[in-house]
Amino acid sequence: MGYVAVKGGTKAIEESINRLKYERLKKGEVSDVNNIIASMRGLIDQVMSEASLYSQELAAIAIKQSEGNMEEAVFLLRAYKSTLPRKHYTRTVESRDMWVERRVSASFKDILGGQILGATYDYTHRLIDFDLIDESKEETKIWLENFEKELEEAEKSEIDLRRLPKVLEYLRKGGLIKDHQDNNEPPMDITKKSIEFPTKRSERLQSLTRGQTGGVNSLAYSALRSSGITHPTVGEIRVGRLPLYIEEPLSSGEGEEEDYYIGDIKVTEVEMFIPSSSKNDGGEHEQEFDIGYGICYGQNETKAISMSILDECLEKKDKRYPTGDEEFVLLSIDSVESTGFLSHLKLPHYVTFQSTLDSVRKTRKKEEVHEG
Repeated sequence: MGYVAVKGGTKAIEESINRLKYERLKKGEVSDVNNIIASMRGLIDQVMSEASLYSQELAAIAIKQSEGNMEEAVFLLRAYKSTLPRKHYTRTVESRDMWVERRVSASFKDILGGQILGATYDYTHRLIDFDLIDESKEETKIWLENFEKELEEAEKSEIDLRRLPKVLEYLRKGGLIKDHQDNNEPPMDITKKSIEFPTKRSERLQSLTRGQTGGVNSLAYSALRSSGITHPTVGEIRVGRLPLYIEEPLSSGEGEEEDYYIGDIKVTEVEMFIPSSSKNDGGEHEQEFDIGYGICYGQNETKAISMSILDECLEKKDKRYPTGDEEFVLLSIDSVESTGFLSHLKLPHYVTFQSTLDSVRKTRKKEEVHEG
């Protein structure tokens, strides 16, 4: 693609950047990074997920720098991530070990351990709370003290929130889902090597969890409306914290006794039950369930649900529908890829556009000569 130099470009760019800073500061208020962390949980979770970097502080800085522009914040965080060395890989994480904060099933009413509603907007009235205008730190402190006292009492219950059984086991015990052999191949890491088509499932799941939240949701919705997916049911949504361990550097790698605990991350996990049919040995159709899977950083349940739907679409690879085309789905949902390409259209295209104009003029001239 051709570009031409513009005189005074450097000075103009510097002034543009100064104007950008002025727009952020002109009202005389400065957003505090800690306030962003404390009050913009949903936004931070989305930025961390789409950037594939779990750091609330860095996400908050990116949000502040980009003035709340999601695509720009994700771009900043991914760019920073690319400069970091990768010193360790964690041990494989088992979601059964999650310290559960929220756990619901739309498939079964009574599940072992119970439905745990946790923190969610699902049951709110969706009415603007104008009292928030006058919310004070003093009132907040009193409310927190009272709530935390109740929380201490609740934590004395006999239910172990660390190892709640999976709802999926109900279907497995009833023989209603297929058993598959464990695939212990190391997952592909698309942050170090670009995906190549056709992809493996590990690449698809990484792409989906990094995908732009609105794009993932929109494609999943279109799959339900027009892409041949029978109405699915959420088997289980889990929101909670997963412990992370790395191997002791000098160990033989055969045991986990000396692994180092390095912290935990908050995630949302969804296992979706999707009706399907198959033929038995007698050639008759039988109803069964396929399992769609979704997981992402933080609490972002709609995205994890959408992931699980698209996971199933990309497993079936039904090319009659756009959501069965992995290249279409995976490249379209990448916020940095798509935003970057669309944004580059604003940059100078003087040479290429003049070339197009020349072609148009020549074509018009030939038409005029022919008509004459």
